[in-house]
Amino acid sequence: MIYKKAQIGGAFIVEPELIYDDRGYFTRIFSYESAFKKMSFKIVQVNHSFTLKMGTIRGLHFQKKPFEEAKIVQCLKGKIYDVVLDLRTSSPTFGHWIAEVLSEKNKKMLYVPPGLAQGFQTLTNNCLVQYFMSQFYSPINSGGIKWNDPSFKVSWPIDNPRLSEKDKSWPPFKIGRQLC
Repeated sequence: MIYKKAQIGGAFIVEPELIYDDRGYFTRIFSYESAFKKMSFKIVQVNHSFTLKMGTIRGLHFQKKPFEEAKIVQCLKGKIYDVVLDLRTSSPTFGHWIAEVLSEKNKKMLYVPPGLAQGFQTLTNNCLVQYFMSQFYSPINSGGIKWNDPSFKVSWPIDNPRLSEKDKSWPPFKIGRQLC
């Protein structure tokens, strides 16, 4: 696996190395004996989301202390624009965001450390996304940032997104609001 540091501290773009033969290919998508060991990333849960329509946004989500989570995001079918937003108030990149296109074709993954919000917009219909999680889901510690919060000015590639009622209703960001 090839690990490329992202412009937000602790985040990585992970590119699996494919070994081809006449049957297809083989690749490793996770090894605890890799860079993940240095980050103490352990998988406790694996989730899938399936999104029918192009232009849908899921997120930006995070979990509050003491249930902060790290995750590895991978698009197994289709193509997504995956966004991470630094919510660590002590970080030099607090309030900054980055985006990476993840797809079944490029097979890239994004490692998201604790303290960042993550979400994505589907760039095709019928997207299947897989998440390797370091923490169990805790509904009462679940939080979010509205997709178009003016404090962060995240640029999304498709206008007028489809959103869940929950993602439409996150409160405006304020310093001091309990984040990660």
